[in-house]
Amino acid sequence: MTSGFASPRVSAWPLPVSKGTQRMSTPSGSSASVPPARSSREQEVTASSRSQPWLHQHGRQVQEFGTVRQFPIGLAENARMYSCQQLNHILADSQILYALYKKHHWLMRGPTFYQLHLLLDKHASEQLELIDEIAERVQTLGGVAVGDPRHVAELTCLPRPPDGAEEVPAMLSRLLEAHERILIHSHEDAARVQEQGDDGSNDLLVSEVIRTGELQSWFLVEHLVDTPLVRTSQASTATTA
Repeated sequence: MTSGFASPRVSAWPLPVSKGTQRMSTPSGSSASVPPARSSREQEVTASSRSQPWLHQHGRQVQEFGTVRQFPIGLAENARMYSCQQLNHILADSQILYALYKKHHWLMRGPTFYQLHLLLDKHASEQLELIDEIAERVQTLGGVAVGDPRHVAELTCLPRPPDGAEEVPAMLSRLLEAHERILIHSHEDAARVQEQGDDGSNDLLVSEVIRTGELQSWFLVEHLVDTPLVRTSQASTATTA
């Protein structure tokens, strides 16, 4: 009685055996070739190749800057496009402001070095958090957040400072002027995105960008008040009289 499965064909003549190949007897009595076992070195090479990262890859651009994807967030495309444009400009300015804070933090000098060195670094950290929030808002709206410093330099409206170190009052004044520019644009943009129905961007601009900028400006501007530290002006007059 034959089974329903066809039996494998076995050649009547012995197959050639390559060097390193072993022969193994089959149940039918014929011999079959068995590939040689891999050496430990070959096994290591195979394992390494499986974990080797694919380097130097290049791909096509999947979304152009200045465009928005269709996201189901209840906002029209033109509203999201407008918000992304304005937020990217504030994002660029905020990245420049962050860089200014770090530069002036490093280059600070004079009798108030310690206090201002720490204050400017604290402000820089707060600006860095703002940068992340603004960028993520752009992405939430389906846009592309500006991130490359060279691209940032093309979008910002803040003037470039000297490459060297300025006097301390000039450093503080430069930071205050940068803050004011960002605040002016943020006030304008907050009102316009509100008109477009973008409550999320309005909340970000008012609650985070504007309030943080106003508070930091206050801490800076008080360092530019020329006030007596030991004696009042009346005490000085009474002493000389």
